[in-house]
Amino acid sequence: MNVIFIEPAFPANQREFVRGLRSVGATVIGIGERPVEELDHELRGWMLHYHRVGNVTDVDQLIDAVRWVQDKLWVDRLEAAVEAHTMAAAQAREACTIPGTSVHTAYLCRDKPSMKETLRQAGVPCADSTAASSADEVRAFARRVGYPLILKPRAAAGASGTVRADDASQLEHALAMFGGTESIAVEEFVEGHEAFYDTLCVDGRPVYDFISHYYPNVLEAMRERWISPQFIATNRVDTVPDYGEVRELGRRVIEALGIGTSATHMEWFFGPKGLRFSEIGCRPPGVRAWDLYAAGNDIDIYRQWANTIVPGTVDQPLSPRRAARIVALRPDHDGQLSWYEGV
Repeated sequence: MNVIFIEPAFPANQREFVRGLRSVGATVIGIGERPVEELDHELRGWMLHYHRVGNVTDVDQLIDAVRWVQDKLWVDRLEAAVEAHTMAAAQAREACTIPGTSVHTAYLCRDKPSMKETLRQAGVPCADSTAASSADEVRAFARRVGYPLILKPRAAAGASGTVRADDASQLEHALAMFGGTESIAVEEFVEGHEAFYDTLCVDGRPVYDFISHYYPNVLEAMRERWISPQFIATNRVDTVPDYGEVRELGRRVIEALGIGTSATHMEWFFGPKGLRFSEIGCRPPGVRAWDLYAAGNDIDIYRQWANTIVPGTVDQPLSPRRAARIVALRPDHDGQLSWYEGV
């Protein structure tokens, strides 16, 4: 099988996806922005060819590169593992008739208001939300829903660009930050514990799923630099009855959005209003979460991701012997971290 992989060299763990594909027998062609001379020898050795473009999110450039590859050999799949690359990859697939995540699904997984509206129609419990193109629309939503509110770019990844407004004064400050030049997503603030439900899916069916918990909630961690946030991957997904509700919610979301063979990263809350969906990405989680799952379950998760694409199944069972944790050490001032204690 011939697989194009988008941006194999950055971030650093992107090379692991290439390694995984090569380990299951795929022929890998990389498309990226860096000069080939900057790729390490091992990474270059895993790829048949590397094609440089100026910007992998420029759809025209990406399509031209894919068609250049197609002129040389048959392309079975085109894969992207970074949130910012998923939409351009889907558009290139559609233009070049390559199977994989559709433009419609990629759009729903990127555009937060459209995502939540689709899921509300499917009966998935979500925060009240809207897309607002003007300050007056945001203020009208605030009058209807009340505070706190969350404002974010429509295609934000995780908490990137997210602002919380607890009252009218903070709302005006947030509106000034966004500038009123483009449509944004506005949501009611959902009180509760924040966690993740992540999967590897084949034809819309999770073949692996993982649950991890975030401490403290993302917005709280963003507000205070001295906080060293952490998330903990549980090894009790199959044994704690309450996780069954989370897994069922995740499966409903995957089905409603038309996600087929892909990694997914879903955020959810549990609080006074019960279980609530937050958002989902049609790609692996970031911040080394996959390495956490691999360590806790004794698997090569990058190889198993590749297995879902090439043979279409995983060949290694999960071994949930351990919970696992990542702590992001954040000192309260700039500098180089030389030591730590108490962990």
